[in-house]
Amino acid sequence: MLAPATQDPPLLLREDRDGIARLTLNRPEARNALSVALMATLSEELARIEADPAVKVVVLAANGPAFCAGHDLKEVRADPGRATMERLFRQCSDLMLQITRLPRPVIAEVHAMATAAGCQLVATCDLAVAAESARFATPGVNIGLFCSTPMVALTRAVGAKAAMHMLLTGEPVDAATAHALGLVNRVVPADRLRAAVDALAGTIAAKSPHVLAIGKEAFYRQREMPLAEAYAYASKVMTRNMMAADAAEGIGAFVEKRPPVWKGC
Repeated sequence: MLAPATQDPPLLLREDRDGIARLTLNRPEARNALSVALMATLSEELARIEADPAVKVVVLAANGPAFCAGHDLKEVRADPGRATMERLFRQCSDLMLQITRLPRPVIAEVHAMATAAGCQLVATCDLAVAAESARFATPGVNIGLFCSTPMVALTRAVGAKAAMHMLLTGEPVDAATAHALGLVNRVVPADRLRAAVDALAGTIAAKSPHVLAIGKEAFYRQREMPLAEAYAYASKVMTRNMMAADAAEGIGAFVEKRPPVWKGC
């Protein structure tokens, strides 16, 4: 008699509570390497979240001994043709852009090593909280593959000299150094990581989701503009924001010394 087929565990886990969607990378045996399937699954879940008005904040976490080891090199080696590589890096770039464009704040919860595209993933998230045990690296140069796509996110998160040192040497930096460089917002003991992230996510989830969406979009758009253009754009955004019902409610609540009741518009 044949033994019943075992079902593979899901590549990504989702848990929703109090307006916070927790997405957990779940390829621990592969150190959560970003396979084509995992990237597709994460992208699909982010699309569901964008369509779900109940979600106000996203937390991106991971199971196993690493946060994310970058691209799946076994998968890469199995089909190294140009067309396949173009599809792979386009898929990864599209995923990173999707995170940036998602009208919800995304917080990386980094418990361990994040390398190459895994480091890129951390740098792409709007905020990041790391355990003291976390490490970060762009080590592609060690295997003859400069981390060019991770470089895009890394250079927008840390200074040029620090980014170049990581990219040229491939050497990992510890959590305290990552915090000093601006790659992560906060470093906490490993046993307090989940609580710290939950507290941060809860603080943000209490804000107007409409205003958070306006602010996140404006942040990334103005950052790429010349100074005068950025001010002109931000002034238009502030005016549009002031016309929103949540702005009137927030100002009224402040003046009347009461908690605001967001209308979501």
